[in-house]
Amino acid sequence: MGLTAGSVGKNACGEAFVIQKNDGDKVIALAGNPNVGKSTVFNALTGMNQHTGNWTGKTVQNAQGRCQCGENSYVMVDIPGTYSLLAHSAEEEVARDFICFGNPDAVIVVCDATCLERNLNLVLQTIEITENVIVCVNLLDEAKKKKIKVDLAELSEKLGVSVCGAAARSGEGIDKMMEKLPEAIARKSSGKPCVVYPDEVENALNIIIPTLEKKLDGILSPRWTALKILDRDEKLNASISSFLGFDIDSDEEISAAVSEALQYLDSCGIDSAKLKDIIVSTVIRRAERIAAECVDFEKPDYYERDRRIDRILTHKIWGVPVMAALLLLIFWITIEGANYPSALLFSALFSLGDKLSSGLASIGTPEWLREMLIDGIYRVLAWVTSVMLPPMAIFFPLFTLLEDVGYLPRAAFNLDKYFKKANACGKQALTMAMGFGCNAAGVTGCRIIDSPRERLIAILTNCFVPCNGRLPTLIAVITMFMTAGTAGFGQSFAAVAILTGVIILGVILTLAMSRLLSATVLKGVPSSFTLELPPYRRPQIGKVIVRSIFDRTIFVLGRAVAVAAPAGLVIWLLGAVKIGDAALLTICADFLDPFARFIGLDGVILLAFILGFPANEIVVPIMLMAYLSTGKIVEYESLASLKQLLTDNGWTITTAVCTVIFMLCHFPCSTTCLTVKKETGSIKWTAAAFLLPTVTGIILCAAAANIMRLFI
Repeated sequence: MGLTAGSVGKNACGEAFVIQKNDGDKVIALAGNPNVGKSTVFNALTGMNQHTGNWTGKTVQNAQGRCQCGENSYVMVDIPGTYSLLAHSAEEEVARDFICFGNPDAVIVVCDATCLERNLNLVLQTIEITENVIVCVNLLDEAKKKKIKVDLAELSEKLGVSVCGAAARSGEGIDKMMEKLPEAIARKSSGKPCVVYPDEVENALNIIIPTLEKKLDGILSPRWTALKILDRDEKLNASISSFLGFDIDSDEEISAAVSEALQYLDSCGIDSAKLKDIIVSTVIRRAERIAAECVDFEKPDYYERDRRIDRILTHKIWGVPVMAALLLLIFWITIEGANYPSALLFSALFSLGDKLSSGLASIGTPEWLREMLIDGIYRVLAWVTSVMLPPMAIFFPLFTLLEDVGYLPRAAFNLDKYFKKANACGKQALTMAMGFGCNAAGVTGCRIIDSPRERLIAILTNCFVPCNGRLPTLIAVITMFMTAGTAGFGQSFAAVAILTGVIILGVILTLAMSRLLSATVLKGVPSSFTLELPPYRRPQIGKVIVRSIFDRTIFVLGRAVAVAAPAGLVIWLLGAVKIGDAALLTICADFLDPFARFIGLDGVILLAFILGFPANEIVVPIMLMAYLSTGKIVEYESLASLKQLLTDNGWTITTAVCTVIFMLCHFPCSTTCLTVKKETGSIKWTAAAFLLPTVTGIILCAAAANIMRLFI
């Protein structure tokens, strides 16, 4: 029985949902609010037997995985986390359309036991679409610590579907949930609505439902379909028509029933806007009543600890300084912790390179080939690995730790008001934070922003925060030239303080450019959004380390290495090929030198940035090869010896300051540019993402250089 690609249903654009499934597999949708442990449930069920992709026609990602329970085989589809199915965003639209038109055999809705009332909104909306539902009340372990009891039997009776308790992080309850899945798949509609609306709306629904029962033939819920038709969501109605194979607006019987129902609502003083309010408020009130009857708070102020912490971390005065202090601490730990392993790795890799070169020479390898492989490709790879790996292996786990504890949403909350003043979305604070690891990942993360205008602003400005490929160079230049007169702890602290200031400058530039874009080519007002502040949780240290090392560190390093290898070859060729007595690298640097001097750099530095377009990590290696004119990167014992080389080649404090500014503000790397092209689908906006930071960097460097020349 081979693996086949099955098309199950169509989305709102009429495009097929493609699910990888075997004959006889049951397709199960996994739904839930953000931060309820849905991904933990998915991973517990599918293990490593999963893959990810994008929904057809969407930038929203999905994950699919297989699991076996007894004789039953299931394909689990992890649909986007969402608070509602009213489709105000791409994620909500995808979630709703898959439940409605993707033909899943059942839906598992994962809820957070510590805040069940909010989660029940999604549960009730899902049950209105299909009663083939299991409610997984997750995080019961956390609820127990907070003295919260959930009456699962009572909840099941109120909802009319199966309810299971779980603590997915430890695997508790997952097996029992899977045992109930066949029952949920086989469940037939009870005909009893889970949500009862005011009499006027119920009467209007009853006018349409009999006609729809004949037309739909059990394919869709007549009650839910009637509700959506009355709601007059044109896009959803078109999707329903596409799924059914006939135009519901053109069907005479349905149109007559809808007209009668609308006239009745109009006679009751209920227009389209009021009907929407009634639908939403009724579901919310129903969720409140169920939660009040099924949840018992032994300790009513169980959030008091979180509120006390938030009074400091989200304080209107102290919130931002505390955030800056945490950032400073993370960078200090990263710099101090990475120094020794980086030097050790540097020495080991370069020593290995010498042995490889000797080995190639001993078997008669031509000198030009040996130099190309070792001096060109290998030494660039060794530099990139030794410079990037130690700080990433420290920075990413620390950053993931903040995410796991629950601090990052607080950081977004602190910055929300500033982004609103810039007429941008507060979610941009989260995508900006993603850019610290990798700007390409930050650009991809902009998918969480619903408004196309605000998403584009976030994409165009994401490069103003330095990614992990730029941080080592920033740290090295700051340490060598901007911490004079200090040593030991004082030097590292001064370097971290300056680096934090540089990053704050990047945040300020992000806000300024966002404001500029929103006032010119991307005019508009900021949209509102729901930002959940999850409860503080004890981090899972082991999983944090594994996730940050494999999902982030290895991924980013692998991308850098893949780019650095061919770049090392090109750089070596530029250094080896000569016209007259001068290498091509030197000729190109001399050509760029006049303009570079004007903005406080030199031709070699500017050329290094240009040739470093594939990856920021290779900028310094290119500088060294050009300054030394040896066609290869050499090993340095310390930053002091590197500083001496740079000083001998004309570097001053002005050069260092301008290099730091240009490292902060210059064109994105090739991977980020390709990601921008993929996300926007536009060469024009990709060019804008390239030019915006570059022009900003040139202006700032020119201003800084000429001001410093007046006083130094």
